[in-house]
Amino acid sequence: MSCLHFSFYAAFTLSSLGLAFHRTHLISALLCLESMMLSMYVALTMWPIQTQTPSASVLPIIMLTFSACEAGTGLALLVASTRTHGSDHLHNFNLLQC
Repeated sequence: MSCLHFSFYAAFTLSSLGLAFHRTHLISALLCLESMMLSMYVALTMWPIQTQTPSASVLPIIMLTFSACEAGTGLALLVASTRTHGSDHLHNFNLLQC
């Protein structure tokens, strides 16, 4: 395994561990999701270079578009939950109290 592959795997793994263990605030969960998407974007961008294919791939652009949509939706949920519940603590949210 090359150093480049190890760094992508490590960034994704650390982001997923951060998402699993640091879930007190919604903004920290959103940041972990964004770092996971960023590490996948960089890995998909470097993949044609590693395989030495002459054609460019459209997949990183599509993933970057979905990542921007996910970030916008997450921030909208953050603002809405902060307005209704007063904070972004995840333990304050209860789906049964609609």
